[in-house]
Amino acid sequence: MSIDSLLDKIRRKKNPSVAGLDARVEYIPQQIIDKNIALYGKTLKAAAESVYDFNTGLIDALCDIVPAVKPQSAYYELLGPDGVAVLKKTIDYAHSKDMYVITDAKRNDIGATASAYAEAYFGSVSFGGEELTPFGTDGLTVNAYLGSDGINPFIKFCNEQNKSIFILAKTSNKSSYEFQELIVGSRSIYQVIASQIDRWGADCIGKYGFSNVGAVVGATHPRQLKELRDMYPKMFFLVPGYGAQGGGADDVAYAFTREGHGAIVNSSRGIMCAWQKKGDDGSHFAEAARDAAIEMKNDLSKVVIVA
Repeated sequence: MSIDSLLDKIRRKKNPSVAGLDARVEYIPQQIIDKNIALYGKTLKAAAESVYDFNTGLIDALCDIVPAVKPQSAYYELLGPDGVAVLKKTIDYAHSKDMYVITDAKRNDIGATASAYAEAYFGSVSFGGEELTPFGTDGLTVNAYLGSDGINPFIKFCNEQNKSIFILAKTSNKSSYEFQELIVGSRSIYQVIASQIDRWGADCIGKYGFSNVGAVVGATHPRQLKELRDMYPKMFFLVPGYGAQGGGADDVAYAFTREGHGAIVNSSRGIMCAWQKKGDDGSHFAEAARDAAIEMKNDLSKVVIVA
């Protein structure tokens, strides 16, 4: 089970955190950018390769303490074809360092198109007698707005290809209440979605009792985190919103079971951009990221002990 693999890495490193790799050019030290401009000119290729150099430096600094990374596809698509190629290279590099990769793409569609998304991120393409892997990620964020038609193709890969999905339930952004807290009958929409996530994941339970079909629940909503954890003890949570978005250790504590399992907490800018808080030129960006990741690990350890 994919979620078992993630939990094994969390338990081994005693750290339920994931580092977001959402690099914009302005997050990258100038010397990395200058090197790639010298090689490729002032092009999207140079920008994309700068992101890759930044990512590999971060991964090298974090791989022994952080179990997973979460690249957000938008930041790679922003740089065109070269950026998308760097997304694939980043996934492969993280795997070479034994890290779990959750690609944050929030994909959704129906029928053949949903299947194509699932195959792109999880599967392979048959061509000329060969099976070619477009991305090969371990986990993927998915939007449930189109219903089961848009989710079942992804669940097929969870069941057959040992993958995981994290379906948006109660997201960390301020305006999430506009739709997610609307009442349908006696329940809010996020409660209805969580209930459906629980049903979708019933046949994908791993050795630790958690499903490969999980939920995204933001750290900025601790009440809902506690509510959903109490209601769905076998649902694994991806928890954004820690750090730069305002969520703290006391908020995310509700995401975990008594054994310290069941969730992984994301920090992106808090780790990636830690070097900018040092007041230097970024020569030691990797060390600054490592220090920030250790600080986050220690902060989380105050409220959750991973058994």
